[in-house]
Amino acid sequence: MPLPPAPALPLTALQKQELVKVTRYPSTPQAIVLRCRIVLGAAEGAANYQLARDLSTSLPTVLLWRRRFQQLGLTGILQDKPRPGRPRVMTPGKEAAIVEATRNTKPKNATHWTVRSMARHQGVSSAAVQRIWKAYQLQPHRLEHFKFSSDPDFVPKVRDIVGLYMNPPDKALVFSVDENSQIQALDRTQPILPLRPGLPERQTHDYERHGTTTLFAALNVLDGTVIGCCQPRHRHQEFLRFLDRLESSVGDASQAVHIIMDNYGTHKHPNVKHWFAAHPRYHIHFTPTGSSWLNQIERWFAEITAKRIRRGTFLSVKELVRAIEAYIRENNRTPKPFVWTATARTILRKLRNYKETLDTGH
Repeated sequence: MPLPPAPALPLTALQKQELVKVTRYPSTPQAIVLRCRIVLGAAEGAANYQLARDLSTSLPTVLLWRRRFQQLGLTGILQDKPRPGRPRVMTPGKEAAIVEATRNTKPKNATHWTVRSMARHQGVSSAAVQRIWKAYQLQPHRLEHFKFSSDPDFVPKVRDIVGLYMNPPDKALVFSVDENSQIQALDRTQPILPLRPGLPERQTHDYERHGTTTLFAALNVLDGTVIGCCQPRHRHQEFLRFLDRLESSVGDASQAVHIIMDNYGTHKHPNVKHWFAAHPRYHIHFTPTGSSWLNQIERWFAEITAKRIRRGTFLSVKELVRAIEAYIRENNRTPKPFVWTATARTILRKLRNYKETLDTGH
């Protein structure tokens, strides 16, 4: 005769409500969910073998958690017992030593620590180093660039330019102006292999040069449109021709125009100064020395380089120029202005914190 089913587990209404709630939490581990369902099924009088089949588990597992619930109640189901094994040997002193070595020392034969080199140096496991670096947010493999401006008028210039971005003058145009010089017309030495499932597009690492061009551009920071032209060189003569084109593109002769540009010598040539003197509606705002990141046109140059130039193949400078002009036309059909969110106060506070870090080393 078959054995009678095990008696139903005694379960209070409060315990049942707690178990059901735990099974419905999205963050509950599936192992805990299985235990709860075993107890709930056993409380309804389901046979052990039937529970094992319905929950796709083994009979010993069902018996284990029935017995654990009878002995320890909900605590035995929702919490694991301490597991056997060697206790953790990472002392606070050793952890502090790893953090200190990561921040303030370098290996003898490298510029930065790796997980394995630090583990060998400190006599611990790689997993321990990885865990400590994650806890302290240390990433010695990464490197970022910075440069403090030496411009004595850095603060007023930042406030001036950020003010133009975030609170532009009424009934005035604001242009971010610069030139992207030495854009190369490059052709690969062999045909490009097209994109295929599982394989990216591939091109040869070497190339043939077919000349260069310089892109002069003015980004309207209010609406995102761009006025641009390509010229063979980037002297003040070419810059003056670009200014004439900018002047002809701005319709209302009475409208004030604010131009943001860097301190490149071409922009301060006597003939350029004379041009601006002859066009008094133009107001010049120079970025601080070494702070080209304040000029929004640099961000637009990065976009056209990434989207159209870097992976392009051009058999001549004319073909390169046509590609750039086509990109500008498409940009102006659906322009998207960059949204400047950093206030002058935020920028200056961050700069002050960086300088304090440089002075103190922390």
